[in-house]
Amino acid sequence: QVQLVESGGDSVQFGGSLRLSCATSGSVSDYYTIGWFRQVSGKQREGVSCMESDGRTFYSDSVKGRFAMSSDNVKNMVYLQLNDLKPEDTAVYYCAVAVSPAPCVVVIQTDGRGLDYWGQGTQVTVSS
Repeated sequence: QVQLVESGGDSVQFGGSLRLSCATSGSVSDYYTIGWFRQVSGKQREGVSCMESDGRTFYSDSVKGRFAMSSDNVKNMVYLQLNDLKPEDTAVYYCAVAVSPAPCVVVIQTDGRGLDYWGQGTQVTVSS
C-alpha cells in the first residue's frame, strides 16, 4: 500500500506562487507514472501535470509555462511549482502514482486512468 501526503496549499493573490509537495511512502523511482490533478467541488477532476519514469513531464494546456513538476528520489518527494497563479487555478490539488505502466498522455486526458494511489489533497486558493 502506497501512501501519499500532499502539502503546501495556501491562499495567495493573483500572480503569486506556491510550491506543492507530495511525500511518498515508497521510492519515487518505483513508480511508472506520477501525476498532479486538481478538482473544484462539483466539477470533474482535471489533469495538471504528469511525469513518467524516464523523467519526461507533461502539462495541461491551462498550466503549461506556469507550472513545473519535479521529483527528489533521495527524499521520495514530488513537487509542483505553481507560478503566475490565477483565480481559475483555485482547487484541491492531488498527487497520484501508478505502479504499473500508465502513459502520461492517457493519464492527463482521462482523469487519471491507470493511477493506483491518490493523496488526500491540498487546497490552493487564488484571489483576484
